[in-house]
Amino acid sequence: MIAPAVAIALLVSLLASVSQAWPAQPRTGAALQRRIIVGNDFGCRSKFRPVVVLHGLFATRETDLNLLETWLRLQGYCTFGLTYGAPPLLISVGGVAAIDDSAAQIRNSINEVLTKTGASKVDIVGHSEGGFQALYVAKREGLSARIGKIVALAPPTSGAAYANLVGLGDLLRPAVSVQILTSGCLGCVGLLPGSTEVASLNDGPVAQPGNDVTVIATRYDKVVTPPGTASFIQESGVYNVFVQDVCSADLTTHNGMALDPNVWNLIHNALTGDNGREFTCVPYISPV
Repeated sequence: MIAPAVAIALLVSLLASVSQAWPAQPRTGAALQRRIIVGNDFGCRSKFRPVVVLHGLFATRETDLNLLETWLRLQGYCTFGLTYGAPPLLISVGGVAAIDDSAAQIRNSINEVLTKTGASKVDIVGHSEGGFQALYVAKREGLSARIGKIVALAPPTSGAAYANLVGLGDLLRPAVSVQILTSGCLGCVGLLPGSTEVASLNDGPVAQPGNDVTVIATRYDKVVTPPGTASFIQESGVYNVFVQDVCSADLTTHNGMALDPNVWNLIHNALTGDNGREFTCVPYISPV
């Protein structure tokens, strides 16, 4: 049996390794994204609802979603976003605050978009933790009536196993949680299977009345595992799809989903209410 102290140290070390690879992009991709940084244009008008984009754990709006946002804007969408859950002294690492604290930030951002655009509802596209948060704020922040469509990319709906490393923490879960908390990632703890936040999301229906929910997963996910099972919502009216069921030559991993043109088309389908629309698939291998 592994000694508790050793298990804690090993788990934290492995989580750090996963965090370095989560949605952060390779150097060339990051450089490209820095050239296309997009802000919030509250004067933007579109035939579509405003789209709020939510990044993943350890990421920012710019590092995770910039290319997706740029593509959506080229399709005629008005996109809005923020970097949520970042420590004041480390704003380049988002999503690490407590889930409820991040949810409150997201709620305020959504209300700002609604107020400044005059829209009655927004749609949300979220990657990883951002997908979890999209579902969470609709249910737990009382925003379901102000949200139309939710598109979640590999969300840890049932909790994130962090590449199957969480089992080590079961040897001493409370102490592991304390260790992670002191290392500055309350959000990590909130996304663990069995956490209070995950239990709260799954207490009763996840998808709320009036929300059209699409969940997109990849069979090559090594972070939110088991792929699909940890993400999909088995409820009436929810559209669950593996990108490989539509594009068999797509080898995207968890990290690469927000950069994947095939995923972008699936998002477009969901936002236009046309899930199942055919499009030209392209072979894709995640850069990370």
